[in-house]
Amino acid sequence: MTYLANLLVQGALSGVVYAVVAVAFIVVHKSTRMANFALGEWVMLGALLTGAGFNLLPFGLVGALVLAVAGMFGLAALLNGMVLGQLIGRPAITVIMVTLGLGAVLRGLEALILRRLPTGLPDVLPAAVIEIAGVSIATQRLWAAVIAALCIASVGFLYGRTRVGIALRALADDQRAGIALGIDTDRYFTIAWGLAAVLCVVAGVLWTTTTGGGFGLALVGLKVFPIVVIGGLDSLGGALVAAVLVGIVESLAGGYLDPILGSGFGGLAGFMLLLIVLLARPHGLLGRAPAERI
Repeated sequence: MTYLANLLVQGALSGVVYAVVAVAFIVVHKSTRMANFALGEWVMLGALLTGAGFNLLPFGLVGALVLAVAGMFGLAALLNGMVLGQLIGRPAITVIMVTLGLGAVLRGLEALILRRLPTGLPDVLPAAVIEIAGVSIATQRLWAAVIAALCIASVGFLYGRTRVGIALRALADDQRAGIALGIDTDRYFTIAWGLAAVLCVVAGVLWTTTTGGGFGLALVGLKVFPIVVIGGLDSLGGALVAAVLVGIVESLAGGYLDPILGSGFGGLAGFMLLLIVLLARPHGLLGRAPAERI
């Protein structure tokens, strides 16, 4: 039972960090009806910018985070103005191919420029292990989960209680009606993409702190897409629930099935869960079918 409890706790804590990246995807889709399939590269770039700022500038970790947030927000605004903003209303396959291409470009730029710079991050979160009823919990993962949950709650407040959130939801429901009411689409779409970029910085730093980066940063985007679909494409709460669920399923599969079926099976557990959910509830756990006028 102790082994099972440890797997459940570790999976849930990892899932909350997954949820930050999932929310970055949902922010864009909920506002612009576009999908960003370069999330893994955005998370990696956010972490690398933070590490480069920390090692090259005398401003400490806070200054490095400010630099990374400003850099990613600027990149998001540039891409929205020059590329992504031109894709509004285009077929979904066009958006998918363009964002995949942008992801490849970002990987190339990271390899050419940032890989040659010192990008290591210090242990920004307290490193210790606490035990509760025999369950070992790394405080780094615990703090990362708390910070991730606060970020998700902040995004939920933005969408539900502020004028910016109302404008973004209005544009998502009907862009033409929003424009007719005087909503500046360029401004609010830039905010949406910029918010996603900021969330990617947070996720990249948290992931690097808790796992050391590497594989997790490069492929975290692939892990997020099942979470987004399982939770519901427009549901922030669904993203959190699905992320925790996928984290637990991956942890259990890695703990019980990897020794039998071979290493790496745990990474496929999220996609298997996705197939099950799609068969039972195509719109996700907390997603809603689009309303259609008859």
